[in-house]
Amino acid sequence: MRSLGIDGAWVFEPKVLPDDRGSFHEWFRGDAFREATGQDLNLSQANHSISRAGTLRGVHFADVPPGQAKYVKCVRGAVLDVVVDIRVGSPTFGRWEPVRLDDEDHRAVYVSEGLGHAFMALTDDATVVYLCSEGYAPGREHGINPLDPELGIEWPAGVTPLLSEKDAAAPTLNEARERGLLPDYEECRRFYAKLRAGSPA
Repeated sequence: MRSLGIDGAWVFEPKVLPDDRGSFHEWFRGDAFREATGQDLNLSQANHSISRAGTLRGVHFADVPPGQAKYVKCVRGAVLDVVVDIRVGSPTFGRWEPVRLDDEDHRAVYVSEGLGHAFMALTDDATVVYLCSEGYAPGREHGINPLDPELGIEWPAGVTPLLSEKDAAAPTLNEARERGLLPDYEECRRFYAKLRAGSPA
């Protein structure tokens, strides 16, 4: 696993083994995950989405603690996956980093608790699976508008984004900060330390 430019985000780039039958790869390894992150992946929920080209999901995040970490992979087609640092007080607050996930290179992205996550489908029937550290809990789930001009995520040109009503109505990053919705960086760091120590969060 390779660390991205935002603390708490990694990309896994597997070795794909092709032969005349097709191909094989490992898309998650517990030992590699622990070596990179210093903790085990706590699996509470597994999600699966299918999106037509142009569908834009996110930017989503949850209250910390407990937050909701995600290990994300595209198993069919391609998406532009984006990690956003929305932790107030972080040295990279407001920064975003894109990773193309597709069914050729088979990369996966790990997004720690407290980070924002979004993706845009680049193909029809783009199929994404993600492992979550916590189950969905509506009362602690939040969003930021992925088209917020101040956030400035560079989504693919020439594509009309298709958003849910909820995502389209989500606040900007600054509005979410003013409303006190965003995670605190130091609180997130304390939470990560508990996870790495193996103690109950």
